[in-house]
Amino acid sequence: MMKSIFLTLLFFFCLTSLFSQETVIADTKMVLKSPDGNYSFSCYQKKKQDGSRQLYYTVAYKGKEVILESEIGVLIDNHLLESAMAIPNDTLKHWGDNLQLTGIDTSVVNQVWKPVYGERSLIRDRYRQAVLKFRKGNMEGAGVSDGYDKRRYYFMNVEIRAYNEGVAFRYHFPEAENGLFLHITGEQTQFAFPEGTLAWHESWAQGPFCLMPLKGWTEESERPLTLKLTNGLTVALVEANMVDYTRGKFALSKEKLNTLQLSMYAGADIITAYNTPWRVIMVAERPVDLVNNNYIILNLNPENRIKDVSWIKPGKAMRSGLSQREAIACVDFAAQHGLQYVHLDAGWYGPEIRAQSDATKVYPDKDIDFPALTQYAASKDIGIFVYINQRALYRQMDTLLPVLKKWGIKGIKFGFVQVGNQQWSTWIHDAVKKCADYGLLVDIHDEYRPTGFSRTYPNLLTQEGIRGNEEMPDAIHNTTLPFTRFVAGAADYTICYYNNRIKTTHAHQLAMAAVYYSPLQFLYWYDHPKMYTGEPEIEFFDKVKTVWDDTKALDGAIGEFVTVARRSGAEWFVGTLNNTSPRTVSVNFDFLPAGRKYLATIYSDDDKVATKTKVGVRKVTVNSKTVLQESLKASGGQAIWLKPL
Repeated sequence: MMKSIFLTLLFFFCLTSLFSQETVIADTKMVLKSPDGNYSFSCYQKKKQDGSRQLYYTVAYKGKEVILESEIGVLIDNHLLESAMAIPNDTLKHWGDNLQLTGIDTSVVNQVWKPVYGERSLIRDRYRQAVLKFRKGNMEGAGVSDGYDKRRYYFMNVEIRAYNEGVAFRYHFPEAENGLFLHITGEQTQFAFPEGTLAWHESWAQGPFCLMPLKGWTEESERPLTLKLTNGLTVALVEANMVDYTRGKFALSKEKLNTLQLSMYAGADIITAYNTPWRVIMVAERPVDLVNNNYIILNLNPENRIKDVSWIKPGKAMRSGLSQREAIACVDFAAQHGLQYVHLDAGWYGPEIRAQSDATKVYPDKDIDFPALTQYAASKDIGIFVYINQRALYRQMDTLLPVLKKWGIKGIKFGFVQVGNQQWSTWIHDAVKKCADYGLLVDIHDEYRPTGFSRTYPNLLTQEGIRGNEEMPDAIHNTTLPFTRFVAGAADYTICYYNNRIKTTHAHQLAMAAVYYSPLQFLYWYDHPKMYTGEPEIEFFDKVKTVWDDTKALDGAIGEFVTVARRSGAEWFVGTLNNTSPRTVSVNFDFLPAGRKYLATIYSDDDKVATKTKVGVRKVTVNSKTVLQESLKASGGQAIWLKPL
C-alpha cells in the first residue's frame, strides 16, 4: 500500500544527467512530492573529494527551479561527545557531513481542524512526510544491523513535509541512550537561488524594506523573507514552531553566490529528544497566494493546549490616556462603536524602564482605579488591557498575574521584549503559558515575530514585529507588508485614523482593518474620542471584524497594491491598499455565491466630500458577476462592506 501511495518517493539507483556519477551517492537520493504534485523536494548525499559525505537538497515548483543544490545540516560543538564516542570533535561539528542513512519512514496526513479563531474557520492539514534517519559515527564497516554499540553513536533525523501550500524541513534528535546534551552552534541550512533573484530585504523586525539582489548585503535579513525569481515565481522563506530555540535570520553565504545562509542569533543547548524549528519554503505564481496559503505555518505547530477557551475573545481595541476620566470616555466610545477593548499603555505603574517600578500598583500620580474601571467597562461588555514592560514581567510575573486577575484585567501587552537567544525565546513562550493559567490574553510588542505559537496557546492574540503606525510608514511599505511580514501571522500595526501624521489617505487607513489580520486589532492608535465628529465612514470600523470564517487575497503586486476579501458569517469585508502612484484597480466579486445579491457599501477617497477626512460613502448592488473598476488616489485605498440582500 505504501508503495502505491509513495510513487513520488523515489530511490535513484541510476543518476540523471544533472548529477555526476562520481559525486552523488545514488542510494541516498529521494524525492518527496506534494499531494498535488506541484512541489518536488529532493534530498541526497554527495561524496566530496576528500571522501567525506555532505547532505544536500533542492526544491522545484511545477518543474521550475526554486532552491538549487543547497547544504542541509546542523553545527554542533560538544567535547563531551568527543570523549564519549571516541571520535574527533571535528567530525562531530558538521552534522550534514558523514551521516549514515539507516532508513526512511513515510506517512500521509489529510485532515481538517477548527482553530479557536483565525483567518479561516476550518483549516486543511494535508501533506506527505518523509523522515530520513541518520547515524553519526564511524562510517567504515558500520552496517545497520551489525550489532554496533548505540552508546558510541549519535542519531539525527531530517523530517520533510510537502504540502500543497509549501515544503518544510527540520532536524530531530531522537532520545539518546548515552543521555548527553548537544550544544548547537548553528545550522548548515542554506538556500541557493538562481542568478538574478531579488529579495525584499529587511534588517530588523520593525525596519523598512529594500528590494535587493542577493549580493552586497551589509546586514542579515528578517524572516519571513520574500523573494522574486527570474522565472516569475515568488518565494517566501519562513520559520515555524520556534519556541525554545534561537531566532534565525538570513545572511549571504561567504563562499557561494546567490546563496542564503540560515543565521542563528546564538547557540542553543538541547537535551534529546528535541526538534529544531521548521524551515518553510512557500512558492506562488501569484504573489497573493502567499497570503492565501499562510495557514501552513499553523499546521506546523502543535494543536491547542488550552482546554477551556471560552474566555479567549478577539476584538477591536483603542488606546486611552492614563486617567480614570479618559479611560471611561474611551469605554463609552468603544461601546458605541463596536469595539471590545480599551488599553492603558506605558506609564500607569511608573517609568517602565526603572527596576523599582512596581506593576502590582498604580503609580501615585496616576488617577486610575482598575477595579472600578474594569467593573464599569464590563457593564458595557468592554475589556481592559494594560501595558507592562518585560523588565517588570521578568521580575514580578508570579506575583503580578494574580493581582491583574483580581483587578479584572483581560489582557497584557508585553513591552520591549528581548528576542533572539534561546533564553528569551523560552521565557516569552513560557510567559504566555502562565498568562493562560490566569485567563489573560497577550499582545507582544516590539521585535517579536510569530512562528505559529498562537495555535498552541491562542491566548496569544497578536504581536507587533512590524513597522506600523508608530513609525508612520508610507503606502509602498504598507502594500509590501501583506506579502512579507503577514505571511508569518497576525501583526499589531496600530491603525490610526484622525492623526495628521499619517502618510496615506483616510480610506487607506480604513481599508487596513480588512487587509491586515490581527485578532486584537488596534484602531484610533493616536486618536481620542473627541476627534470623532460624525464622519459616516466610521461605520466600516464599527462593523468590521478581527477574525474570519474565510479569507481570499484577490489581487495584488508587492509594493504596488493589494485587495483582500474576508468573510464573517454571511457578510464580507473587502479592503484595497494602493501605493504612492494613482492607479485603477478591478475588484472582481466572483468569490460571492452564485445567484445571490449583496448590498455593497463602498468607502473611498473623495475630495468633494465636506468632511475633514474626505471619504465618500456610496451603495451599489453586486453579485458574483460584478466587476468594479475603481480609481485610487496615490497612497489611497478603498473599503467595502458586503451585506446579503
